[in-house]
Amino acid sequence: MPKVDVVIVNWNSKEQARDCVKSLLDLSSNEIGYITVVDNGSTDGSDAGLDDLPGVQVHRAGVNLGFGAACNVGAKNGKSEFILLLNPDALVYKDTIKDSLEFMSDKSNQQVGVCGVQLKDEQGHVAKSCTRLPTVHGLIAHALGIDRIFPSVGHFMSEWDHKQTRSVDHVIGAFYLIRRSLFEHLGGFDQRFFVYLEDLDLSNRVKAEGWDIKYLANVQAFHKGGGTSDQVKALRLFYSLRSRIIYAFKHFNLLGAILVLLATMLIEPFCRIALSLLKRSLPSIKETAVAYSYLYAWLPRWIVGRYK
Repeated sequence: MPKVDVVIVNWNSKEQARDCVKSLLDLSSNEIGYITVVDNGSTDGSDAGLDDLPGVQVHRAGVNLGFGAACNVGAKNGKSEFILLLNPDALVYKDTIKDSLEFMSDKSNQQVGVCGVQLKDEQGHVAKSCTRLPTVHGLIAHALGIDRIFPSVGHFMSEWDHKQTRSVDHVIGAFYLIRRSLFEHLGGFDQRFFVYLEDLDLSNRVKAEGWDIKYLANVQAFHKGGGTSDQVKALRLFYSLRSRIIYAFKHFNLLGAILVLLATMLIEPFCRIALSLLKRSLPSIKETAVAYSYLYAWLPRWIVGRYK
C-alpha cells in the first residue's frame, strides 16, 4: 500500500485542528507518512501542543500565508506518493485513508490524478461538495444570484445528490488527495489566490493536463464546513470576490474576464444589499459594505501591478 503525507492548514481553528490530527493518529496505520500542520499565525492557541503529538510536525509561519501558500509549504515536508490536503474542520474515519489509497493505486485508475470522498456534516447529511469548472456565464449567474434559482447554470453542483461515484471537474479542498508527482509538476497552488478558488484553479490545471478527477461516494469523511472563516465574514466575502476576479483573468479571454469583473463590481453589491433588506439583516448589509470597500481599494493596485 502506498503512503500519503497529510497537510493541514490551521488558522484559529480552536479544538478542530487537534481533533482532525487525532482522527488520523487513531488509525494506527502505516499508510500515513508525515502529518504536517502549517499554522498561519493563529492567535487563539490552537497550535499549542500539536507538535507534541506523535508523528506530527508543526510549521509556524508567524503570519497568515493564505491557504494555497501554506499548503505548498506543508507539501514540501514528505516524499510519499500521495499528498492529502485536509481541512482542520474535517475528520477521517477508520477506512477513509485506506480505501482512498486503494482506489488511487488500482491499475485501472492510473489516469486519476485527484480524488475526493463523500463528506458528511454534523447531522449526517451528504455535503454537495463537487463543482464544475467555472465559466463566464456561470460566474455572472452566481454574481446575480441566478444560480440559486437555476443551480445548473452555476458551477456548484447543488442539483446533484452526491450519492454516486463519478468523474467530476473538481472535488472540494477539504479532502483533496493528489498524486505528489502531479502536484509538483503543476507547481502546487497558485499563491496569487490567498483563499477561495485556489483549489478550483488547481483542478483546472489538473484537467488541462489530461488527468481525471474522481468523487468517491463509497468512501466517507466528516466535514463541519464554514470553519474558521465564520469568524471574519466580511473578509471572507472580500477574498471570495477577489479570487473570482483573479480566476476570471487567468482562465477566460479578456472580454469574458471583463464581464465577470463588471458583474462582480457593479451589479452584485446591489443584489446582495437588496437580499439583505428582504431578510432584514443589517449585519449582512454591513458585511457587504465592508467587503466591497476592501475590494474597491484592492482593484486599482491589482490592475497597476498586473500591467506594469
